[in-house]
Amino acid sequence: MRIAFFTFLIAMIATALITPAVRAFAIRMGVMDQPDERRVHREPTPRWGGIALYIGFWLAVIPFVFWLRIWSNALTAILVLGTVIALVGMYDDKYPVSPFWQMAVLLSAGVGLTLFGIRIEGITHPLAPLMPSEYRPEYWLPLGLWSVPVTALWVFVVTKTVDSIDGLDGLAAGVTTISASTLTLMAVSEKQMAIAVPSAALAGACVGFLRHNINPASIFMGTVGAQFIGFVLATLAVVGTFKVAAAISVLVPLLVLGVPFFDAFFVVSRRVLARQPLHKADMRHFHHWLVGRVGHRRAVMVIWAIGLVFSAAALTIYRLTR
Repeated sequence: MRIAFFTFLIAMIATALITPAVRAFAIRMGVMDQPDERRVHREPTPRWGGIALYIGFWLAVIPFVFWLRIWSNALTAILVLGTVIALVGMYDDKYPVSPFWQMAVLLSAGVGLTLFGIRIEGITHPLAPLMPSEYRPEYWLPLGLWSVPVTALWVFVVTKTVDSIDGLDGLAAGVTTISASTLTLMAVSEKQMAIAVPSAALAGACVGFLRHNINPASIFMGTVGAQFIGFVLATLAVVGTFKVAAAISVLVPLLVLGVPFFDAFFVVSRRVLARQPLHKADMRHFHHWLVGRVGHRRAVMVIWAIGLVFSAAALTIYRLTR
């Protein structure tokens, strides 16, 4: 637990210290988020804050994984594929990329993840009773070759939904902190430090970034940050909850990432009812709806609270199956 805590601390401090320099760089490069009818902010605000998240994450992860000798395929995948996603995100923040190409990049990253041996190999039958996590073939549904498209779809949905909730100051960073902290606690309890270290680093980097991203934000994480942390979450959830909680491999990761999935369901439902294209950006997200009723800061705190409830439920179910 101490190693996870120190990883969290290093990532938090590094990201908090790096963010002002990244902000100045973004302003100098003209990477600004301009107010419009879809934005809740009133002043032009620099993007590219995700660069600080990316750097802070790796500054914390690399020393510990080499010291503990726990470098894994998951970290290689995050380094290679996560860097590609971050670079595409940087480009999108400066020169917007079409939804089609964003989808193509994220789905390709999901397929690439399987090439590193990281995939959703199967799921537990949704009607299976809560039970210890030993292998029970009567409740296990192997995916076979379908594991590739299912993993790719998982990566796309998680990454894109984290990106989609980055619509209020501090929202995506706060929700990711809660989800990553939950993964850290699960991994520490299983003594899986190869998962605990990057999970703690992700949580720490997001907390450090929140210093500059709480309303009124002085910088946004942008696509580079939202999609990078979304991809890291998606990868760690596959390696972490799908592996160490095999008996409840559908329910736990869905609860850990409950807020993004709830928001995605909320948006898709409203767009279907309104007969609008699913990919079209609008003000139909749950956080937009909530802002109109309780205000910006309270909306963020309400959604953080919902995230804590989801994560508490995931941890409770997880403990019951140990």
